[in-house]
Amino acid sequence: MTYSEPPRVTVYGCGPDEAVLFRELAPRYGVTPTITDAPVSEANIEMAAGSRCISVGHKARIANATLLALGLAGVTYISTRSIGCNHIDVDYADSIGITVENVSYSPDSVADFTLMLMLMAVRDAKSLLRRSDARDFRLNEVRGRELRDLTVGVIGTGRIGAAVIDRLQGFGCRILAHDSHPKTTAEYIPLDELLQQSDLVTLHAPLNADTHHLLNRQSIERMKHGTLIVNTGRGALIDTEALISALECGRVAGAALDVVEGEEGIFYTDCRTRPMKSKSLLRLQELSNVLISPHTAYYTDHALRDTVENSLTNCLKFESGNQHG
Repeated sequence: MTYSEPPRVTVYGCGPDEAVLFRELAPRYGVTPTITDAPVSEANIEMAAGSRCISVGHKARIANATLLALGLAGVTYISTRSIGCNHIDVDYADSIGITVENVSYSPDSVADFTLMLMLMAVRDAKSLLRRSDARDFRLNEVRGRELRDLTVGVIGTGRIGAAVIDRLQGFGCRILAHDSHPKTTAEYIPLDELLQQSDLVTLHAPLNADTHHLLNRQSIERMKHGTLIVNTGRGALIDTEALISALECGRVAGAALDVVEGEEGIFYTDCRTRPMKSKSLLRLQELSNVLISPHTAYYTDHALRDTVENSLTNCLKFESGNQHG
């Protein structure tokens, strides 16, 4: 296809590593990028002038007022460089004529990280490493467990959940799955049964009205005593206060969390010299049986390149279908 001039795409919330890739790849796709590390807001809408398509990150929520301002500025397409769209009111965007689409990227990045967190959780790695750092080299009082002896419940079996299941099969554990739309050959059972039978539960469901606080006080009470929880999906899949209570009383034996409620404005920033805004995150960090990583499971060379390429591809496909609009 040909354009009278190269299509322009404004890239918001662009980190230095993403910027390198956008500058490398955009010319190959015939795209002229305008790049800023600032998240999109009403204050920088003018940067989107001349762009029907913009690319945004997942690290900051986009207010409806900003969406309206984008629409008035002529933006009709948003490609979010993430699988989840919970930082954007997609229905509102659609109502004002803006299409929102996510990108796909290698599911292996998150799947590999999930398996790492599982192994660290079953071997009580946080406590072990803390003791070693303090030069206490005695064996832990609590022995680790082996994945082959456990039942692992996978909630959400899209591309990432399915990749996790593929990896788990090599460990010889029993695998249970729950999804409203079964997609793999795993053993699918109702959610309550999965929670009751699993020694370890890993979350890969999208965040929406139906899955918000999927694990809450009631569902955690139904879990097997001493269950481990891994979350590399979205923080609000878990009611954090309910999780903390369960961890403190021992009903949940441990948790490994790459995402937490209220992470916005905390993760991806240096908080060493300022007070922690989230008391619940601070409490989780203090617990010896909780591992926290800052929403980094996706962050690999391969996945990042996929994200940038597919964001550009999405914008080009939209332009191709709307170049006479």
